[in-house]
Amino acid sequence: MSEANSVEALLEEARLVAAMPPPEERLRLREAAGFSRAHFAATVGVGRQTIANWETGVSDPTPPARYPYLRILKGLAEIYPAPPAPHAPPANSEEIAALYTGTPTMPPQLPGPVPAALAGLETLRGPDGRAIEGDPGPCVRCGVETTYQSTDGRPLHSGALCQPITPAPPTRGPEATAPAPAPAAPAQAVPAPATTPAPAVVSPVAARVPTRPQRRSKSAERAEADLMGLIRGAVEHEAERAGGDEDATLKALIGRAIPDVMHLFNETRATARYEYTAYPALPDILHKPSKKDPDQIWEARPAYNNPAYSMRAPERDIKVTALDVNAAYLSALKVWLPIGKLEHSTGMDGVGPKRSGVHLITPAEWAHPHLPDPLGDRDTPGALWITDATLRLLLRLSGPKWALTEAPTVHESWTSGATENFLDALRKLLVAARSEAIAAGDRLTLEYVKAMYSKFVSTMGESVHNREMVRPDWMHLIHSQAYALHCGRAYKAHQAGLDIVALKHTDELHVTGDWRQVFTEGRGVSELKVKQGDGKTAGEYLVGKVGG
Repeated sequence: MSEANSVEALLEEARLVAAMPPPEERLRLREAAGFSRAHFAATVGVGRQTIANWETGVSDPTPPARYPYLRILKGLAEIYPAPPAPHAPPANSEEIAALYTGTPTMPPQLPGPVPAALAGLETLRGPDGRAIEGDPGPCVRCGVETTYQSTDGRPLHSGALCQPITPAPPTRGPEATAPAPAPAAPAQAVPAPATTPAPAVVSPVAARVPTRPQRRSKSAERAEADLMGLIRGAVEHEAERAGGDEDATLKALIGRAIPDVMHLFNETRATARYEYTAYPALPDILHKPSKKDPDQIWEARPAYNNPAYSMRAPERDIKVTALDVNAAYLSALKVWLPIGKLEHSTGMDGVGPKRSGVHLITPAEWAHPHLPDPLGDRDTPGALWITDATLRLLLRLSGPKWALTEAPTVHESWTSGATENFLDALRKLLVAARSEAIAAGDRLTLEYVKAMYSKFVSTMGESVHNREMVRPDWMHLIHSQAYALHCGRAYKAHQAGLDIVALKHTDELHVTGDWRQVFTEGRGVSELKVKQGDGKTAGEYLVGKVGG
């Protein structure tokens, strides 16, 4: 390196060091970009706790990590400028740059006085320091909707990102800021980067500004429309290649379902507020001992037959209806998934409404032969590893509303902070594509969508068919969520006066009585239909009472 270049590099570092932003701004910039402390730490070569110390003012960045850390902050400040103060124009480029050049500026103004009762509220965070999301609601400080929560469970913006109630005067007309119309979706293969329309990116900070409520929704609609176009385009592309041969088209679509759904998953994550790890370090319990051995996590798959009923009884005069559940695994994508690093705990320390993972439990006795056991058909007594989805079901059934069993004993857990909405954008996209295909009588698209969500779930674990993700914890959680939802349908039917004759797999429920008074009939994801087979109704049959 020449002497001039060395001097310039040294001066550049000196300029950055002299302009170190305060700790609260360091925190704001990282959260605005949606990065975790672990991600920052790995990038600049320090530990996660060091990043936490820098963001809380416990310590200041020191060489050699200080320079790359400051470069990141400077770049993020240009992308995510601080929110404007009330009744003031947005900060211009000079004001933003002043923060990093040491030029004196007026102290930032808060959106308004914070009531004393709210001043001490803190953001709920997981073990990795990331703010945990929950159900959306108006922030208790500024009234603007947020999915972040305070430690006492109330909606609260993360990292002092409350927005001013009074909108700042617009600097451009609505015509100038309106999103451009979405381009027509090409009939190309879904994973082809060259033909993938980029969804509109909305920064995490801008997405929460209350003065533009329509912009975010329009961007989301455009992104979903683009992705729907890719699904339609893939079907058209394969149909054209197969010369209209429906069977050949379907075979090709199913063959490409895994890379296609992974592409859609990545696209729906484009504007997400938090990151995830596709290849995390996992405890041994989440790894199969060998290819031939079964998984060590018990997913509680139901295989229930009511001993009071039999098709071999002397008198068979009780009509049973076999009901078919639509898109069970698609519905199960709405599940609490761990996002941070799984941490070990004992007792109930790892159990919480906003935590998820796996737990070693000893279940209580199930003394209801007329109802399916929430742990499925299990022969081996004693302790077992289950997912958080199964534990939540057991805790509900042991609560005062159901009182069907005692609460299980939790011995140890591997859990982290979690969210229920991680796969929600993908789920909604596939639900919309499925509904459109059903309305149009489009068998190809319907089967293609089914292959995408079923293979997405089945190959996200330790699978040779999907190298883009290794999340056996998520796979087990989605599976067991499907089973838990299925058991829930059985308990709901029983509460309404129906007898449960059988409960199988994720999608088969056999009941006596008028089931239409309990469930909605149809093909939607929240509806049930009579099971069909071989071109005729196979969902109604007669049984008799055993011994009576």
